[in-house]
Amino acid sequence: MRTVGVEEELLVVDDDGRPVPLAPDALEVASRRGEGENPAEHDRAERDGSQADGGGPAAHLMPELKAQQLELGTAVCHSLSEVDGELRFWRARARSAAAATGAHVAALATSPVPVRPVPTEGDRYARMLDAFGLTAREMLTCGCHVHVSVADDDEGVAVLDRIRIWLPVLTALTANSPFWQGEDTGYASFRSQAWHRWPSAGPNEVFADAAAYHRLIDQVLATGTVLDPGMVYFDARLSASWPTVEVRTADVALRVEDAVTMAGIVRGLVETAARDARAGHPPPAVPAAVLRVAAWRAGRSGLTGDLVHPLTGRPAPAADVLGALLDHVRPALADAGDEQQVADGLGALLRRGTGADLQRRVHEETGDLTAVVRAAVALTAGRPDGTAQAAYGTTG
Repeated sequence: MRTVGVEEELLVVDDDGRPVPLAPDALEVASRRGEGENPAEHDRAERDGSQADGGGPAAHLMPELKAQQLELGTAVCHSLSEVDGELRFWRARARSAAAATGAHVAALATSPVPVRPVPTEGDRYARMLDAFGLTAREMLTCGCHVHVSVADDDEGVAVLDRIRIWLPVLTALTANSPFWQGEDTGYASFRSQAWHRWPSAGPNEVFADAAAYHRLIDQVLATGTVLDPGMVYFDARLSASWPTVEVRTADVALRVEDAVTMAGIVRGLVETAARDARAGHPPPAVPAAVLRVAAWRAGRSGLTGDLVHPLTGRPAPAADVLGALLDHVRPALADAGDEQQVADGLGALLRRGTGADLQRRVHEETGDLTAVVRAAVALTAGRPDGTAQAAYGTTG
């Protein structure tokens, strides 16, 4: 059974739904409880790439680039029920730490209301702001990263080569960022658009073997453009310090159950890819340029329009593409005992929509972006939609 870990980034917001730079204060609270990492520790981990650990030996809360966001990391999990419990626990701890400062946390991939991002203090973050200018100053996005164990770098690269065609679908099914600076962007995942402004972000060509992967990393670092291994923002990569593949294309999910569904799919993709590699099946020869187009289309429409079908390269209804994804990973899901839970999770997403759909629905019915954030705060806390509506005056 492959292990799985999840990292989520959350916005810290005030009662009016505005992101507020109180994450450092919340992390101080968490650190006193033994649940948080201070910026200096985080700087060291990010410089050598060791932050991408799939929860690592100790789950905790962490700082991020902006003082208006917190990151959480789960422990290493063996089952989706463990992932569910870990995410609920650490969301609750983030909520408690934020509450101690008078704030809340919201699982939103971008802020619906206008915001001036405030950088987190620290040498590494200061260097990022200096090196990347407006891209770094404007960047306030929250993603979800899933780590799945692999035997070694050779298996990991074989997995990377075979899962790459499916990664845009993960962007579509987690889309949760339709608003940016108070406007509807027309995208279901505008986070994915903003994120690709980083120079190392995006899909890769097929690597063929671990040596080719590490040569590429060395070549990227040799350009002097990205600051360190932690800034190698490939759509999927090998962890620098743990035997995992890290998939990085998803928005943070409003609902824990959607994050759990995605974790199950990623583990299924990794196991399926490893089996295909052992059976001698070559990776699909899809150019990275096509994958960039597929990712753009996934971010544009989420699950409400056509996606680029990974197996045909042609447009197809989102429901058909999710069906193909489920069929692709079904044997691996069945062997892990995840088949029914993941199938039910995908069915729920198709019925009720993504986080982006929920945000737009609340905004359409209230005309109030603050109501969108307040509803997200309630959903982040695991309350059902009805409770969110009762608590914050939203409808629908």
